Amino acid sequence: MTESDFPRIIENEDGLDDERQLFDWAKSHEVRLKALLAEAGAILFRGFPVTTAAHFDAFASAFSYDEFTYADSLSNAVRVNLTPRVFTANEAPAEVEIYLHHEMAQTPISPEKLFFCCLQPAESGGATPLCRSDWLWSEFQAQHPPWAEQFRALGLRYRMEMPAEDNAGSGQGRSWASTLSAQTRAAAEEKLIKLGYRWQWQQDGGLVTQTPVLPAVKRLSGGAESFYNQVLAANLGWQSAAREGQPPVTFGDESLIPSAAIEVLIELAKRFTQPLAWQKGDIALVDNHRVMHGRYPYRGNTNRQVVVCLAREAAND
Repeated sequence: MTESDFPRIIENEDGLDDERQLFDWAKSHEVRLKALLAEAGAILFRGFPVTTAAHFDAFASAFSYDEFTYADSLSNAVRVNLTPRVFTANEAPAEVEIYLHHEMAQTPISPEKLFFCCLQPAESGGATPLCRSDWLWSEFQAQHPPWAEQFRALGLRYRMEMPAEDNAGSGQGRSWASTLSAQTRAAAEEKLIKLGYRWQWQQDGGLVTQTPVLPAVKRLSGGAESFYNQVLAANLGWQSAAREGQPPVTFGDESLIPSAAIEVLIELAKRFTQPLAWQKGDIALVDNHRVMHGRYPYRGNTNRQVVVCLAREAAND
């Protein structure tokens, strides 16, 4: 597979014109599409009859993945549910860029597959960049073996701030109560202890947490590896976590990641990134272990609406 084939595009060549036909088509092609995803990293379905969150929900359900609800996560990005398992993508303001990341890689619990659907594209901008992290990692290892070994051997720790109250104007504005599904400090601390976090309560009622050591590299099926983490997003966009001069992400031994290494990774990511310019009704199926995603800023009077459904491999697969 070459960079020009990423993401793989499948168009509605069978002339499907309603959601029932779409579900049946996806179900009948499920095995082939899952095999294609493992090779392609991301598939774009274009021209299919999808106009509502309910249509999108039905399409995603055809793939027999296990459900991964946002309540299952420890992400503090702001979302709005539209169906029990379909919710808006990050609610950060239109002018804010959301930098490349793997969904919830900064937490011990993360989804394996992501479905995105464009119900309304932006008038200008708003593309979703997609980056092959397995290709990026392979090139990074070849160019900088000592840095690559540090990432693999040491892993990473993330420092995150959770406000006392939900802040819809921030890309990471979920409160600690919402993020941890806990109504009291005691319940929040109990969950953090179970997951191996460190934490400190703030005078304003917010919470600063530090994760246990999490891997920076994920082994994929077939023996390949992927740069599975939040290093780029944390260093480019997690401003609140660095307000006190503390880096938002370090190596697992709490030593600093060399800034030169981060600059190399940023430049390599540009090479392996393709922007997905949304059309109305588009659906993208993304392998979260192989592919990072983000969001470019947008503008216009039309409200961009991209929704998402998270999934994990079925337990019996």
